[in-house]
Amino acid sequence: MAARLNRLWRLFGTGLGFALFGVGGLLLTLCWFPLLALCLRGSRRRTLAQASIKQSFRLFMGLLKGLGVLDYRVIGMPRGLRGALVVANHPSLLDYVMLAAELPACDCIVKQALWHNPFLGGVVRAADYIANVEAERLLPLCIERVRHGGLLLVFPEGTRTTPGQPIRLQRGAAQLAVRSQVPIQPVRIHCSERFLTKQDKWFRVPRHKPHFTLEFLPQVSVAEVIEGEASSALAARQLTRFLTRVLQPGTQ
Repeated sequence: MAARLNRLWRLFGTGLGFALFGVGGLLLTLCWFPLLALCLRGSRRRTLAQASIKQSFRLFMGLLKGLGVLDYRVIGMPRGLRGALVVANHPSLLDYVMLAAELPACDCIVKQALWHNPFLGGVVRAADYIANVEAERLLPLCIERVRHGGLLLVFPEGTRTTPGQPIRLQRGAAQLAVRSQVPIQPVRIHCSERFLTKQDKWFRVPRHKPHFTLEFLPQVSVAEVIEGEASSALAARQLTRFLTRVLQPGTQ
């Protein structure tokens, strides 16, 4: 009986959390970000907008933890992390929210459809996130952001992991790393329960409270991974294989 009540409570908490997330996104879009647009321009506005998103996500994750919906911990995040490509696996809908809540202000590549989303469109525009356009336009913009000391968060799977299946990475993140020669910060995310996957609706609450672990692995450079002289295409393939191995949950 107690387990059933706990599961129902977590269902209520999940629904409440999503509702408040949507309301928060609207409030930021309608109130706070227009004020920033009036007062600030350029990189200062982007920096403050991303800082606002970080604090909003910290509040949201604190709410979910406080309600007992989930728990999460962060292991090994370097101090003063900057000027790096942050590459993570993607088991859950909350991965970006958790990482953005913990990382210093970071950029993210988002689907173009989100720019027109009524709840999140204003957020991604104010933060000046990078739209997922064709590679000829996307790669130079990403390289510029990271080389200027920013963090770029990338989920190279392109979509959330299918439960029970090994992760499969696209080569876009590796190509970006090869071309920019910036440090790579791998983050391996593990969830103890199947929760908010692409195949599951939000109301499919697991029997036990999910526990997330965000494990920051040692930073690597492209030169440390690539064996000898290699073309850009071959280097991207080698780097993709390396990232697939280290980001696979359950590996050491």
